[in-house]
Amino acid sequence: MNAAQPPRTARFIPRGLTPTAEQLAIQLAQHKTVLIDANAGAAKTTTLALRIGEALARNLAPEQILALTFTPEARDVLAARLLQLGVAPALVQRLHILTFEDFARWQLDTIDGDGVRQCDDARLLKPYALQAMDRVGARYAGRLEQLDLQTHSVALAHFLEVQCQLKASMALEQDVEFMDLDEISTLLGVPVTDYLTTIEYETLRLDGGAGAVFRGPLDASYDLACNLLGGAGLAAQLPDYRLVLCDELHDLNEAAFRLLDTLISRPACFFVGAGDRDQVIYGKLGAHDSYLRERFSTRYPKLQRLPLTYSFRHGPHLAHAMGRFKQKPVESALDLHTEIRQPHYRDSDECAQQVIAALRQWQQDGHALDQCAILLRERHQSIALENALIDAAIPYRTPAMAGYLQRDEILFLRGLLAIALQDFAAIKPAQLRAAVVDALVAYSEMGFGAGQIDHFKAQIAKEPSLLGELYLIEPAQRDGVADDYRSVAASATRRGVIDALAWLGTQDRQRPASEVLRELCERVQLVRTARRIFVRPYAAEVVERSVQALLHMAERSGLGLLDFWQALNQREAASLSRRSPKAVLVECAAQAKGKEFGHVILPYLQADEFPHPRQPRGDEENLFYVAATRTRQRLTLISPMETLQRSCFISKMQLPETSVTADAALLRRQTQAPAATGRTYLTASFHEKDQVKALGAQFDMARRSWYVESGRDLAPFASWIKK
Repeated sequence: MNAAQPPRTARFIPRGLTPTAEQLAIQLAQHKTVLIDANAGAAKTTTLALRIGEALARNLAPEQILALTFTPEARDVLAARLLQLGVAPALVQRLHILTFEDFARWQLDTIDGDGVRQCDDARLLKPYALQAMDRVGARYAGRLEQLDLQTHSVALAHFLEVQCQLKASMALEQDVEFMDLDEISTLLGVPVTDYLTTIEYETLRLDGGAGAVFRGPLDASYDLACNLLGGAGLAAQLPDYRLVLCDELHDLNEAAFRLLDTLISRPACFFVGAGDRDQVIYGKLGAHDSYLRERFSTRYPKLQRLPLTYSFRHGPHLAHAMGRFKQKPVESALDLHTEIRQPHYRDSDECAQQVIAALRQWQQDGHALDQCAILLRERHQSIALENALIDAAIPYRTPAMAGYLQRDEILFLRGLLAIALQDFAAIKPAQLRAAVVDALVAYSEMGFGAGQIDHFKAQIAKEPSLLGELYLIEPAQRDGVADDYRSVAASATRRGVIDALAWLGTQDRQRPASEVLRELCERVQLVRTARRIFVRPYAAEVVERSVQALLHMAERSGLGLLDFWQALNQREAASLSRRSPKAVLVECAAQAKGKEFGHVILPYLQADEFPHPRQPRGDEENLFYVAATRTRQRLTLISPMETLQRSCFISKMQLPETSVTADAALLRRQTQAPAATGRTYLTASFHEKDQVKALGAQFDMARRSWYVESGRDLAPFASWIKK
């Protein structure tokens, strides 16, 4: 019999961190394929950094290690974490830490040497999308009833999103040779127009098959994935890595999976990937929990699954609640009481005031506003909230979500008011004036060419009073080309908007704004137009709710039309002037994944908002899970006063029961942790970090807490030592 192998001991000793038993098992794992089933805040990135450190300590060359992420932010965090753990900067620089897109671009450029133009900004892709639509129109106009080609900004954004979705899921590689267009549309889940436009767009992008001319987001991963299975033999030309790692595997799509599979199928390659199947929220980009649940285990039957159960972001009160919510084991490694507060409201305005109260209390407790995030289920919820923030003089920022006054449906109404009141100059920023033109074109369903509209934007930038002449432009003026499928002459929507403008010009400027706006929306048939513009009913419903929120705001203000117009512009100026990196973050929950905050506020938790009845329940649960687990110290859940109107997600957390088990867990940790570690942990908050650091405290990255090593004088830290 073979002698039993002694257990491996770690050669990489991280700085400022004592790995847990779970982390140590991953650091020392020897299986060819290791899949980490992690919970939110379970230090996935730190644990992958430990595995890299161990490989380096065992003399694996840095150039033989590849770490892949889905975002530049995640890439930078992993590199920073390696430095924090004590890996030499020179070694970190030699490691290949890349996003999937950067890796794919690197490989394609190395193999082809073609220097393809990169178009990461959607504005650079617009001319190609318009050219593709022209080609579809030339081929199919008058022959297909399903054809609905629109060239306004909303339609272009929708098309670019759809073609990304088709590529990420590798749907374009399906065999549809003997299928008609309706069957293909059903199979791929996209309208016929979008499918045909995507085919023409790809023909342009790939120069009819000769090679890529330009690449937008996700195109490099898609191109490489296509070529890996084709006859080009690119798979054999990829680098032969010994260790491949991947963070945030719950964002994995088919193109990225094929790339990963090619790398780790090499005999000498080992793979470690971490993900949380309950954080799959990017279904539009091909993400699906099947990769974590089945695809890896089917492809690699001998893979080893290892858990990361403990959260290092929040304490047991939230960890246990999320464990009940998702019906899985979740613990906390922190002796931290993450508060869960539950104020209630009677209407949307009172909900906004509860948010203000929560922010005021956070400040009174000595915390900074930039450590607080208000996460919304959808953007239409922000109108009452933004107004309350402006009234309370609380600075806020909306990096990934435009403020309510900058959204297309609101800009459309503002544009109509500007024309009727002859006051377009009141909208100051030039970029915003251009956005108003785009919104007017989109919601009036006018099919102008890009060159024509760009020329018009340049004109009104110099003379804002020309805005109303937008409705005088005829199709024949469109760069000398009159396309049947873009004709605006016979557009019922355009005529309706022109008639509505004539009516609006006759209205008394002192008439209540709520009455005028409500009738204006009916005359231009804004809701019906939104339902026609947006293919997905949910997107149209968001627009409808956004408009309703604006009408409610107008009614609540009690202002006349002219005063309300001036108030809108004044609010916009106030909100823009107060925005700074130190402000409160207002963002949709879907944009918050990968981030963390000291305090997260989830407003409007009512039954018809979150979960949304039009969306799959599993997707809604994942989104709520992501939103709630972004916090460290405090979670505020704001729900209706009436119990039956509250989101079912709150009761699913079973807060009364989990609070009891969390209190017990917290007591155990507080009494056991100092003896086990030889460290004295401090209660220092985020804004006190500089004080305790100057006194000699160190930061435990896994526990997200400051501590003092045993043997040091504790007197200077007396105010932060737990009694």
